[in-house]
Amino acid sequence: MDVDSGSKRVFQRLGGPVENSKNHHHNNNNNNNQIQKVCYHWRAGNCNRHPCPYLHRELPPPPNGSSKRGGGGGFSDDYSSSSSSFSGPRSSRPNYNNTWGRAHGGGGGGNRTLTRNNKPTEKVPKVCNFWIQGNCGYGEKCRYLHSWSTGDNFSMVAQLEGHQKVVSGIALPSESNSLYTGSKDETVRLWDCTTGQCNAVIQLGGEVGCMINEGHWVFVGIPNAVKAWNTLNNSELSLSGPVGQVYAMVVGNDLLFAGTQDGSILAWKFNVVTNTFEPAASLKGHTLGVVSLVVGANRLYSGSMDCSIRVWNLETLQCVQTLKEHSSVVMSVLCWDQFLLSCSLDKTIKVWVATESGNLEVTYTHNEDHGLLTLCGMHDLESKPILLCSCNDNTVHLYDLPSFSERGKIYAKQEVRAIQMGPGGLFFTGDGAGQVKVWRWLAESTATTR
Repeated sequence: MDVDSGSKRVFQRLGGPVENSKNHHHNNNNNNNQIQKVCYHWRAGNCNRHPCPYLHRELPPPPNGSSKRGGGGGFSDDYSSSSSSFSGPRSSRPNYNNTWGRAHGGGGGGNRTLTRNNKPTEKVPKVCNFWIQGNCGYGEKCRYLHSWSTGDNFSMVAQLEGHQKVVSGIALPSESNSLYTGSKDETVRLWDCTTGQCNAVIQLGGEVGCMINEGHWVFVGIPNAVKAWNTLNNSELSLSGPVGQVYAMVVGNDLLFAGTQDGSILAWKFNVVTNTFEPAASLKGHTLGVVSLVVGANRLYSGSMDCSIRVWNLETLQCVQTLKEHSSVVMSVLCWDQFLLSCSLDKTIKVWVATESGNLEVTYTHNEDHGLLTLCGMHDLESKPILLCSCNDNTVHLYDLPSFSERGKIYAKQEVRAIQMGPGGLFFTGDGAGQVKVWRWLAESTATTR
């Protein structure tokens, strides 16, 4: 079963036009053969030409510049949990620094810091907080919006109820008909992608700290261990070694990395012959728990409770740089194009770029009103890169990149701790109340006629 058929299966339940989205991308590909120039106004977030004669997406990186998170060694394939074109800092890539933050009046190079007061003062409908919490007494007469989101290019299509505590991980393994969600209620739930029903509840005996998928493998981080599930043959492996909770995992260079509560990053390599994961390395340097990991441009980036980001060479597994610009916990790190993005409880998203020497430095800082929890990168149906960032005020902001022009906002009963992209224009969020929501990107023509 390929990814396309899996996308159709999910869309059959949610009523989405798979064929239309395919035709759209087919047309884009035809245009790409004729025009290989990216629209400057689109990069700045303010192109109003329909149709535009230029590309509304970045050109693909050269073949040798790929930085897919996927490993190899027998436990990955073409569809993984990573955002494939969100690559990583490379000093040799084109310089788009002058386009960061254009939606906020930004311009020019250098390390710029802009606050939310720089935003255009457009009227945004206010969502009823009482309705969000389930106790608005005004009903249809309420003057505020009764909706889980604002914005026209995406919509919620399903809500999955069952978890009793915060959802800490979401995975959609390839060649599987199940969506996996992990929670601090010490369970992993399997949801049928056709019916939306919960088919299984797996008791783990410990809180799920994180969960990722790589190909048909699902990895679950729990206290003092990592569970590895092969969804093709339903086999399970238990990886020992972590001390305390496992907060973050990522796959890169044929290795599985896990960030742990004691500040270590453990690595395992898959042995195809014995069908086991063998300990490969332990990366030391952080003084507190490692809560975020990402791989890009032959580097591993780790964010920690010690307020730093460490940059590790994937070949030597040595730390080559320590970044200390954040003043609080670095909650999430993400690679996009030649940039590294990081967010923190210090209420900032920092954009890092590699200098000619290869070291990273901050080129742009975006400020929010609340602490930031997690970042996720994906593309809408127009192939435009979108950044989703959740805040500890129970919202998720959706921004165009690199302009940081706001596309919309998602609301939740409690903090959103897990965001995961899926096939066919789908993405998923999981919050502190145990709710999992399924969202779908809409084509512009669909959004404007709603």
